[in-house]
Amino acid sequence: MKFSLLPLALLPGALAFPAICPEGLKELKRRGVSEAAIPRLLHKRAEEAKLGKRATFSAAAQKVDVTGPHKFVPPNFAAGDQRGPCPGLNALANHNYLPHSGVADMATIIEATNKVYGMSLDLGGFLAVYGTVFDGNPLSLNPGYSIGGPSTASQNILGGLGLLGQPNGLTGSHNKYESDASPTRGDLYLTGNNFAVQLPQFQQYYSALKAVQGKSSDEQYQGLLQFRIDRFQHSVKNNAYFFYSPFSGVLVSPAGFSFPKAMMANHSAEYPDGTLSLNVFSSFFGVSGQEGKFIYKEGNERIPDNWYRRPIGDDYSIPSFLVDVLDHGAQYPPFLDVAANVNGPNTLAPVDLSDLTGGVFRTGGLLEGNNLECFVLQSIMAAQPDILGSFFLDVKSATRPLTNNIQTQLAGLACPQLNKYDTTLFQKYPGYQRSGGAV
Repeated sequence: MKFSLLPLALLPGALAFPAICPEGLKELKRRGVSEAAIPRLLHKRAEEAKLGKRATFSAAAQKVDVTGPHKFVPPNFAAGDQRGPCPGLNALANHNYLPHSGVADMATIIEATNKVYGMSLDLGGFLAVYGTVFDGNPLSLNPGYSIGGPSTASQNILGGLGLLGQPNGLTGSHNKYESDASPTRGDLYLTGNNFAVQLPQFQQYYSALKAVQGKSSDEQYQGLLQFRIDRFQHSVKNNAYFFYSPFSGVLVSPAGFSFPKAMMANHSAEYPDGTLSLNVFSSFFGVSGQEGKFIYKEGNERIPDNWYRRPIGDDYSIPSFLVDVLDHGAQYPPFLDVAANVNGPNTLAPVDLSDLTGGVFRTGGLLEGNNLECFVLQSIMAAQPDILGSFFLDVKSATRPLTNNIQTQLAGLACPQLNKYDTTLFQKYPGYQRSGGAV
């Protein structure tokens, strides 16, 4: 499961990064990003064009079954079914690719996300292990987690070995997995709800996507940049507890914008690379009705009929995701800052990465080489014992699956050694204190 951005660094500098405006270029330089590094920050589509890679479409191989045992069945919340902040996982449970209860073991989650969405085993494996360690129970015989909130099924299926209390699930993972500035979900401390679609936000997303209909999914991702900037700035200006942490902020928050174009887009002979139509988008987010009269049914995310996943063999991998993260980050550098409001709304104050890491990483340096993944992975390693100490009798055993996964990935990156991770710098942030820590 090793990954690296090294292949990008080897590409000729003649391929320019798309759509970097003069202001963005100036900001990159102000943050200490060298001019030599900027041409290497290529969008995945530019990389594929240079290498001559072309997606091929196979209707028989790519069509996803939504009939028979995989027909749509809405959740029965009265019976304890769980649905949460991730529309993709909710849809898998509604179509019985995950248990309909919404509580699943790691192996099932990895298999389902790969089979249905074309999420690679490296990315799916890392996210499943991370979710299990922070939101489920890694010490049970069948380690896994709830895709929603706490559930009795978490205890019955996962077991309670070494667990102090009940697993929180993804809904209870604020600032550890789930984050502020979501495209369709509200900030927890603004709306009191971090798992239900907020229709005004959905309308904004819909409008941004409407403007790029008929384009490839990667072009659509570029068209969503301003919408993402607006969502980020809205959280900063309104959420006194806004906190943008190394993992849930810098790395996971972009997934809400890149995962739909990468793994919900429909593929065809006309669009072998995929395109995300408004109808497909609405179905995956559980929204029906006409524009201006949208209706949202909580937990009713649905895989559309006649929907074709990513080409077989072209899975959405960790390197692909990192390119997407750096893509938006290079055009709007605050996306790569660890930052939070310090004294009420609109008082954003970034953390100095040099102070946080004892000089190993610096603010503005995450765009260069392998620094982004080196920093985030080592930050998780440093933070997990303190955050999980109150959840498990044996913290070392509980964190071992994630530690082993991260060490395997770090082995191929030649990362600088992170010996200091000063979380006391986060103490001044109300959002950090209220969440009881963050990753």
